[in-house]
Amino acid sequence: MTSADVARESGVSRTTVSYVLNAKSGVVITEATRQRVLDAAARMGYTPSAAARALRSGRSDLVLCVLPDWTFGPVIDRLIDHVTTALAEHGLSVLVHSGRGTQSLQELWRAVTPCVVLGLAPFADADREALRRAGIPVVGAALDEDPHPDVFAVPQISIGRLQVEHLADRGHRVLAYAAPADPRLSAFADRRLAGVRLECERRGLPEPRVAAVDLAVEDAARAVRQWRTGEPVTAVAAYNDEVALAVLAGARAMGLRVPDDVAVIGVDDIPAARLAAPALTTVWQAIDAQADHLVASVRAALDATLPLPARTDDVFHVVAREST
Repeated sequence: MTSADVARESGVSRTTVSYVLNAKSGVVITEATRQRVLDAAARMGYTPSAAARALRSGRSDLVLCVLPDWTFGPVIDRLIDHVTTALAEHGLSVLVHSGRGTQSLQELWRAVTPCVVLGLAPFADADREALRRAGIPVVGAALDEDPHPDVFAVPQISIGRLQVEHLADRGHRVLAYAAPADPRLSAFADRRLAGVRLECERRGLPEPRVAAVDLAVEDAARAVRQWRTGEPVTAVAAYNDEVALAVLAGARAMGLRVPDDVAVIGVDDIPAARLAAPALTTVWQAIDAQADHLVASVRAALDATLPLPARTDDVFHVVAREST
């Protein structure tokens, strides 16, 4: 179905159809004619071609969001939902592509011709340069401090350090780290564990005892049992809230009291953290602020009159509850 079909059906020129369907400003078209074109398009199931629209305007309205090979959970879902909703208000659509598979980034952006590429992890220098040569702006986020002004950095090492700081300030000296069992989360987990180790070393605490914890009571109980042998662990820094909730269940299965026998702190402040028994202490992350920064960066990349967004100082902080 083409605009020529709509023109024949509504009895007007293709130019008039184009003006109506693209909401062309500065053109006088009667309301009766406009409605006749819209009714014909709806009746025939006509959808404007995104590729043709991109050729006319010189740019597409598609933002390509590239995710590494991560698992999806409440945090990523919330971030993507916020970004997608906010950009839609400015006439931009978001295509989310997971890093799973064999298609290269260059093959991907050449296939979909986006107006901006949004990355939730840094791209290789060669990819950034290829996009720059193609005139496609790149904005994104990073797990470490990043020198690019359009990158929102949430340093994961600092999250691990903050967990230890909270636990150590409450008198705990023998700590454990509950890592995720899924290797796809290593980009986050390795950095957070590095932060835990650095802060333990800085405070003169023993090396944290590390175990991967699957989201099952039996597996968590095994880890807790291991941590309680020898000099018992009295506090656990968990990779995220889901792993922390598993540790709570494992401690309960072992007959331990939280926080009297063992304290637990997670990361992300998911809704279930508040409903746990006891309520889970966690590290809150500024997901909405990150999403707002990414949206503003995309808009600034497309409109030079808009300023780059300022970075918020409150990227994360501890939400103290009963589990510590």
